[in-house]
Amino acid sequence: MQQQAIPSHAHTRGEPHATSVVEWINPQGEGPALVVCEHASHAIPPELGDLGLKPEDRYSHAVWDPGAHGVAKRLAQALDAPMIACRVSRLVYDCNRPPEAKDAIPAQSELIEVPGNAGLSQVQRDARCQSVYRPFCEAVQGTIAARKQQGLATALITVHSFTPTYFGKHRAVEIGILHDEDSRMADAMLSAAAMLPHRRVERNQPYGPTDGVTHSLRIHGVAQGIANVMIEVRSDLITNENEEAVMAGDLLELLRPVWPNLTSREASHA
Repeated sequence: MQQQAIPSHAHTRGEPHATSVVEWINPQGEGPALVVCEHASHAIPPELGDLGLKPEDRYSHAVWDPGAHGVAKRLAQALDAPMIACRVSRLVYDCNRPPEAKDAIPAQSELIEVPGNAGLSQVQRDARCQSVYRPFCEAVQGTIAARKQQGLATALITVHSFTPTYFGKHRAVEIGILHDEDSRMADAMLSAAAMLPHRRVERNQPYGPTDGVTHSLRIHGVAQGIANVMIEVRSDLITNENEEAVMAGDLLELLRPVWPNLTSREASHA
């Protein structure tokens, strides 16, 4: 099932349509990648209200990854890759967390309280999982399986943004290249970081595997035997369409050395 793509900045001006938790962009793309954006939207289903969030927190970084959707979409377009994004806030369910993780439905994110997530029963948590996490995972896994059947090489690229200040501490890193046990793509991208002297690029920063942020890489990449990487971009560097385009261009510079190895069937273990 394919959904009509939503323009990049629909997610910053009002709520996206709630017909599905999955947004598909360029689903027929044949480039050697699948781009995934788990925290693309700040939308909360009407039946959940605003989850009790304070007005000043409603569109904060706790709710979504600002700018990530725009950067991911530009990467997908440049690489002729399909893109899958989640259309609901990560506070409803964080699709980069397994169902057993407490922070899959956090009652607090950094200093922000989420009353609508406090004291949920297991039945309520399971309902969130079934309505958001399961269909999102099925979309990603189904796309990877279909591409393997078509003989298309596939690398998994997940795109996120992070807040420049966390618990009052400034983060100097600008681009984080994250990996779990499969570091093939991350190693190649970090080797190319010298081509971006104006950017501070670091490995497994500002988070890493021990922080539980590589769930998508593990279940959709490592478990499927395909090369994978998670890209984190500091959100104050992608506050508008021009900045998103510039950042996407820089990320493509990091990805370019990787691409010759991804255009072969061996790169995806197909």
